Amino acid sequence: MNASRTGLALKLVSRPSKLPTPANFELTRVPVPDPAPGQLLVRTELMSLDPLMLRLAAGAPGLPMPVYELGEIPYGEAIGRVVESAADGFSPGDLVRHRFGWREFAVAEAASLTRLHETAVTSTHLGFGVVAQIGLDLAKVRPGDTVFVSSAAGAVGGVAGQVARLLGATRVIGSAGSAAKVRHVRETLGFGAAFDYHDGAVADHLREAAPDGIDVYFDNVGGEQLRAAIEVLKPHGRIVLCGSLAGQTGDEDGRVDPFPLLAKRITVTGFTLRDHSDKAGELSARLQRWVRDGAVTITENIVDGLVNAPQALADLANGAYFGKVLVRLAG
Repeated sequence: MNASRTGLALKLVSRPSKLPTPANFELTRVPVPDPAPGQLLVRTELMSLDPLMLRLAAGAPGLPMPVYELGEIPYGEAIGRVVESAADGFSPGDLVRHRFGWREFAVAEAASLTRLHETAVTSTHLGFGVVAQIGLDLAKVRPGDTVFVSSAAGAVGGVAGQVARLLGATRVIGSAGSAAKVRHVRETLGFGAAFDYHDGAVADHLREAAPDGIDVYFDNVGGEQLRAAIEVLKPHGRIVLCGSLAGQTGDEDGRVDPFPLLAKRITVTGFTLRDHSDKAGELSARLQRWVRDGAVTITENIVDGLVNAPQALADLANGAYFGKVLVRLAG
């Protein structure tokens, strides 16, 4: 082992009471071991920040994946390059996707990493675009549909709305949290309509944008927007549940009356990326083609330095960003 080799890492040292703050994390140096047979040593270049991390840090119950443990380095999606390889098929310099964010170096089994055959680091290699496509597939979006996407200025919502249009949706409606975000959703992402959910009743906005009702709701937030979507959905409408940002602080009433779901025969489907990981490669490649062709726009926010990741997560929780939030560690 290279006894002198260390790397920067962030540890979770306290649970957020509501939204995270930098005080919940501690920047430290940790030993970096040599890779054992079958393992790779990877240096992280780009780390993803995702809304789900808010619940993982809070230790929320009922999640389909392990919460972050106090005193430990959290996990998270990231892209890095192989520094040392003790596994067949990998060489130093290879680009890989891994689940060991929040640290400068990671040693992991090669089988747990995904080799990326491109040389450039880009956010399209990460899972948010795959999540958007899986949700639309589960919602059975088809030509002629009217689709409503909440948190449309976010990473998943922004891609979901654009891809819905590519799949033939006649009208795509988005909600966002400010006038600037509404303009971004309409003008940059090309949604047919968008509104600020703070500005009046969500159901009224939906009726104005879709007088005949909506066919599909891609839900990233829950709460009032979910209830409003149920109210405006057509009979046999479809809902896919991707996130629950509105309940993160505990201030939003997340309760839903099931009777309208029954009366209108609405289908509700929850999902996670882990349930559909076998599709990730194909859907990621499709998204990359759309981005190259100009059919989909990805808005990236790059935060430099691992030390700034906790504040960036707090800013994400407070709605400070448009699109995808990334932390650049190296490269």
